[in-house]
Amino acid sequence: MQVQLLDFIPVEAQSQVEALLAKDHLVVKVNKERKTKHGDYRQLPHGKHQITVNANLNPYRFLITLIHEIAHFEAFSRYGRLIKPHGKEWKTTFQHLMLPFLRPEVFPLELLPLLANHFKNPKASSDTDTRLALALKQFDEGPAKTFVFEVPLGQSFKLYNGRIFKKGQKRRKRFECLEVKTGKLYLFNPNAEVEIID
Repeated sequence: MQVQLLDFIPVEAQSQVEALLAKDHLVVKVNKERKTKHGDYRQLPHGKHQITVNANLNPYRFLITLIHEIAHFEAFSRYGRLIKPHGKEWKTTFQHLMLPFLRPEVFPLELLPLLANHFKNPKASSDTDTRLALALKQFDEGPAKTFVFEVPLGQSFKLYNGRIFKKGQKRRKRFECLEVKTGKLYLFNPNAEVEIID
């Protein structure tokens, strides 16, 4: 196994991850940051299976993403390609694979209750679980980030791609934000990372 991959996950999880990857004969590539996803799984033309995970993730999010993608492979292998990508078969597989890692030797104590709650019914992305996503972001390296929920009402902000929005009212869970250039209304998760414009 690539030593490089093990450097991205908590030390206490490394032997379990090695065993999982050896059993499944998976190729794992660590990619540069992609804004639209943390990782993915796909079957390669020559019959091998590949997982990619973003290099910019903190060790806890990297581990969750890696197990998420391994669960795709195992669910498709067990139940066939006609299942929904994030359906009940994947959820059950993800829960089963993740359970051995949910311990204080692997994850910080403050994350464990949030992870336990999330894995009662895992979603397609841990980012949709706002409380867990915010808790995981505190372990990110680099400068502090601003999230949509922190932006004052009516304040303009910019996304990573340069698009500019003005923050509006909160609906049930997400915020209405008006794109300044087009006048179109979009809904933002509270934990979306943005840059405030003065």
